[in-house]
Amino acid sequence: MIKSLPAGAQAPPATSQQRQHGWLRRALSGYALLVYAFLYLPIVVLVVFSFTRDEFGVRWTGFTLEWYIRLFNNPRLMGAAVNSLVVGLISTFVATLLGTLIALAMERYRFRGRSGVDGLLYLPIVMPEIVMAVALLAFLALVFDLINALTGQMLRRSLVTVTIGHIAFSISFVAVVVRASLKGFDRRIEEAAADLGANSWQIFWRITFPLILPGIIGGGLLAFTLSLDDFIISLFLSGPGTSLLPVEVYNRVRRAITPEINAISTIMLLLSITLVVLSQLAQRRR
Repeated sequence: MIKSLPAGAQAPPATSQQRQHGWLRRALSGYALLVYAFLYLPIVVLVVFSFTRDEFGVRWTGFTLEWYIRLFNNPRLMGAAVNSLVVGLISTFVATLLGTLIALAMERYRFRGRSGVDGLLYLPIVMPEIVMAVALLAFLALVFDLINALTGQMLRRSLVTVTIGHIAFSISFVAVVVRASLKGFDRRIEEAAADLGANSWQIFWRITFPLILPGIIGGGLLAFTLSLDDFIISLFLSGPGTSLLPVEVYNRVRRAITPEINAISTIMLLLSITLVVLSQLAQRRR
């Protein structure tokens, strides 16, 4: 039972251990604030300077929407953004499908060569991106030469080759996230459904899929973000006349920094936040 202090009585002085804990909490709070400022303050500056009147986007000289208007009237930047979204959506769908199937196979079944497949699955994650870009470029060049020798068709790099490259490195990320959601999966739920007469298809769609859906959504969002953000593989696998947003932004920043870059970055940031919010709402409803 907690006894209250009598009226007019003073609390006992804090011990040295309590004072030390207080200083420790304040130090950790300050460190957390510094980390959040380091992570998010540049994003705030980017968004704010997308509305500045300054032609170089580095000083605040007044509010304007001119750079957003110029952005939507810039066919090259808008075309690059559309190409990135198309590649991101297609690669995310295919990578999420294949990554989920691989995760289910790796967690549910034991087969010969499973350890080797497991190692290969993590290879694109730990491999330097420049190495993977060169490997994909060499592989596509070999395939194109083989097709040319057999059919006489001369294939070139395009959005298709970029999409294939993004699928190749996104599958591993999706598989790892989905496998994490399968680690604590209770198989007795599926066994109970089978005892009640459900077949394998019904068990998967009514029990397994809803339970691992958060992991699938997380893996898909990660794959989509990596696709939009990728620069090296997009640079190596895109052909002449094929422009993607990271490559186009890099080419423009090399010449001069304009608020149009801040504007398109703000729009992509808003799109990413919207996808995260929608995924959270979908999971809460389920």
